[in-house]
Amino acid sequence: METVFQLNNNGIETLPQFITSLAIGLLIGLERERNPSAKAGLRTFALVAMFGTLSALLSTKLDTPWLLIAGLLAVAGMIIAAYHNKPAEADDPGTTTVIALLLCYGLGAMIWYGLAKLAVMLAIAVTALLYFKPELRGISQRLTRSDLVAVLQFSVLTFIVLPILPDQNYGPYDALNPHQVWLMVVLISGISLAGYTALHVVGTRYGAPLLGFLGGLVSSTATTLLYAKNSKSNPAMSQLAASIIVIASMVVLLRLLVLSAVVAYDALAGLLPVLAGGFLFGLVVALYSWRKTIYATKLNIPETSNPAELRTALGFGLLYVIVLLGAAWMQDFAGSRGLYVVALVSGLTDVDAITLSSLRLFNLGQLSQHQAATSIALAFISNLAFKFGMVIFIGGKNLARYVATGFVAMACGALLGLFAL
Repeated sequence: METVFQLNNNGIETLPQFITSLAIGLLIGLERERNPSAKAGLRTFALVAMFGTLSALLSTKLDTPWLLIAGLLAVAGMIIAAYHNKPAEADDPGTTTVIALLLCYGLGAMIWYGLAKLAVMLAIAVTALLYFKPELRGISQRLTRSDLVAVLQFSVLTFIVLPILPDQNYGPYDALNPHQVWLMVVLISGISLAGYTALHVVGTRYGAPLLGFLGGLVSSTATTLLYAKNSKSNPAMSQLAASIIVIASMVVLLRLLVLSAVVAYDALAGLLPVLAGGFLFGLVVALYSWRKTIYATKLNIPETSNPAELRTALGFGLLYVIVLLGAAWMQDFAGSRGLYVVALVSGLTDVDAITLSSLRLFNLGQLSQHQAATSIALAFISNLAFKFGMVIFIGGKNLARYVATGFVAMACGALLGLFAL
């Protein structure tokens, strides 16, 4: 009786794992059920997931790994036979369903081996891949050959070159680290590439706010230039163009927040008031201006180069090294004032380089939290001034009048956050 009781207890303890397998199978099977040509649907996927858990359980108890492999072969043979006996439609050879079913079996086995959280995350990812087939196909068709080459270059430099670069400090002030430099290039290019891809996939169909957000992820300067030109040729869209320009510049603050959290988390406490202050002040103006926006005006996508291109990545890497060494030298030669001069000058065209340089020097102990926050705030304000100059000379006084309120609000918010420190 005692042995039976223990066996019953063991069986009950495994119930949550089978329930998780059932949920994973139902999740993936729910998507496949929508496909009329699929030979496996809701029930099949649920049963296969639980079969994977059962096979893993028996394989462990009997100490026979071949039992798990036999179960995988059985599932593969079953689904292949189903497609062989009754072929699918011409446009669906069934390979997607076959591999999805095999993955479902493997996820069920993972649950038994204590990898339930990972299995659930993978199941969600698999379901998303299956569901968004039209969107993924659209993305691949929109990408040009040059875009694909750029992504391949970026992948090689990220996953092959980056790991072999020496992770050691060189040069004056020990500020130059090849691995660190390229890691920053990868980080900036990755964020910009995500915005670039989304911008070309989503386009303009979701309106100015999203266009301004994605434009800011890629290049707020390019977005400002485009809409300043559009406003000049079509004065009726000045207010709409101003909203997009302000939103794109607000996104720069979000970029800086993400960079700070990734590169130098300890500096985030000093930067948060600056970045949040500028963003919130700008958001108030953007929301107020958006109520007056002309919705019927045609929008255009900013023309930007792919940030994953080798030339673009190397260009940013070179700029980052120059700014980093210049900031370290000026900090040593002229103290904080020298650093702030570098921030004002470099921030005119690029905020990311001085931000990453300041955070790097902070990590090295050469800058205090307040000095890093001040240099980044000055660079951001300098960048706003540069873009406002573009607005005046390219877009005209009418556009400048709309943009000025948002830019001044962001600058004041950043300065107030800085003074609060």
